[in-house]
Amino acid sequence: MTALPTPNSPLNRVRRRVGVFMESPRVTRAITAVIVFNAITLGLETSSGVMDHAGTLLRFLDDAVLAIFVIEIIAKLFAFGWRYFTNGWNVFDFVVVGIALAPASGNLSVLRSLRILRVLRLVAIVPSMRRVVMALMAAIPGVSSVLALLALVYYVFAVMVTKLYGETFPDWFGTIGDSLFSLFQIMTLESWSMGIVRPVMEQYPDAWMVFVPFILMTSFAVINLFIAVIVNAMTEQGHAESVELREDLHAVSEAGVSVLLQRMDTMQRQMDEIRDMLDRNQDYPTLPK
Repeated sequence: MTALPTPNSPLNRVRRRVGVFMESPRVTRAITAVIVFNAITLGLETSSGVMDHAGTLLRFLDDAVLAIFVIEIIAKLFAFGWRYFTNGWNVFDFVVVGIALAPASGNLSVLRSLRILRVLRLVAIVPSMRRVVMALMAAIPGVSSVLALLALVYYVFAVMVTKLYGETFPDWFGTIGDSLFSLFQIMTLESWSMGIVRPVMEQYPDAWMVFVPFILMTSFAVINLFIAVIVNAMTEQGHAESVELREDLHAVSEAGVSVLLQRMDTMQRQMDEIRDMLDRNQDYPTLPK
């Protein structure tokens, strides 16, 4: 959550109220519903039949949704000020809505098709989606290592098959670039057997000794490494969030205990003052009626 301004002036108090309102669950659910609704209307705009019957209405609804998003961002900019841009998800929302505001005519007409990017704002709003994206970002270092390993395996096998089968099958293995593309097709298991490997085995019966290990190393081992790295990153992300949540709860509980002790001390002092007053009143003799 973006830091709220300190309520040290009437304006900042108003900004703080606006910020609390914009970050409230009610507003978040409303914005989520608007995003889903906008996704449906943008999908309907791809149908020529629907556009012929309700094109004007759909364009009006699209403009209304965009106006809601603009008002939301303006309200948050007013509430948080420059702190709004310290949150990466806010920057993402700002860019997506800014693209939708760009003129969609002439050379920039392609930007109109980018309006669908507004649907990606769900990632910034839904916590579970946001956790997945954060986990993927955290997995980049590990994934880069796996990619480097995969590139090394590709290069070794590409050089090997180019030298072994390049002269006989120049379309598939004539150059190292052709070999890399053919190996990629084999890795995806798309027509790898009847399309490439079996024709090669008709000329080179022992070719399976090259392609089968390649498939085992890439399609199964390396791809599973990708999955393992991502799952591990998601686990660590969940653990980090749990630790942060426990620390926040501990801080809140400590603050609550501190406030409670202060109130008890205040009550004790007040009770002592009342007791002293009663003791002083008892020292004076009561007057006869």
